[in-house]
Amino acid sequence: MSVAVRSFGKINIGLRIGASRADGFHELRTVYQTIDLADIVRVDMGRGTGIEVYCKDPRVPSDETNTCWRVADKMLRSLKMRGKVKITIEKNLPVQGGMGAASSNAIATLFGLEKVLKKQLSAEERLRIASEVGSDLPLFLVGGTVLGTGRGEQVYALEDLPSFPCVVATPEIGVSTPAAFAEWDKRYPAPAKLTPQPASDKINTFSQSVYEWLSGSSFSPTGVPENGWDRAEALLLDLVRTGIENDFETVVFPKHPAIREVKRALERSGAKYVSLSGSGSTVFGLFADQAAAEKAAKALIDNDIPAKATTTLPRNRYWREIFPAK
Repeated sequence: MSVAVRSFGKINIGLRIGASRADGFHELRTVYQTIDLADIVRVDMGRGTGIEVYCKDPRVPSDETNTCWRVADKMLRSLKMRGKVKITIEKNLPVQGGMGAASSNAIATLFGLEKVLKKQLSAEERLRIASEVGSDLPLFLVGGTVLGTGRGEQVYALEDLPSFPCVVATPEIGVSTPAAFAEWDKRYPAPAKLTPQPASDKINTFSQSVYEWLSGSSFSPTGVPENGWDRAEALLLDLVRTGIENDFETVVFPKHPAIREVKRALERSGAKYVSLSGSGSTVFGLFADQAAAEKAAKALIDNDIPAKATTTLPRNRYWREIFPAK
């Protein structure tokens, strides 16, 4: 039996980095948002034992370091089942581009394997496996607009945002997330005991900024809903007003000026909000209309910068479209 699963990407609308934790990770705050671009993950189960991962992109590992491999292994152990699992990944999302492709592939493997085995893990077991494999995996168990805390693995479904036209641009530059964190630690070294850390002060304001953004445009400026009030456009304006930013930009842009230039190009093209996604190298822009987004994507492509026009993907569509029609 074979099952195909859409493995959607994500962007980060704001990302604050806090203090280093005892486990070696950093405290984070972010708003994840799934988008309508996806890899296709196909899961097959047959006789025998073992896990095999196939992908035409040589940058995708095929051994036990692959997140899909690790999720499949943990699932089989949890369900006390054996078999030969074959996982085939058709790439459309960038590799190491800050769009959560590897994490999304792993959750797609989980969903596909559940269907193939005709077994469903409990919500708690799904979350346990996901958080053990990686910080970004749990968000794809929710989809849509998601608050991430802890090291990013503690996820809370937020009220879904409207579907925004979006451009994602991924210059062909590799950005190492561990290296970006190391650079951050150089900029904000651990303070002496009882001394506040500037990064911690910034992270404490994130939730308030997100609250102001998400609640500020639910109604018209007068506080009374009006016909024709465009909540989506107002939310884009409020996103800029509340100053929600990605802290990784302060360390990634100086190291990779070409990525900063992509952000500037999207700003010039009329995007209402532009930001690095994760630690990069993907930069995304949110637009007020699809025509402007498509024009901006074409301009980037004409300048040899890989780009795609798409939309953000609300939770109801995420779950409705995760299994392609046969």
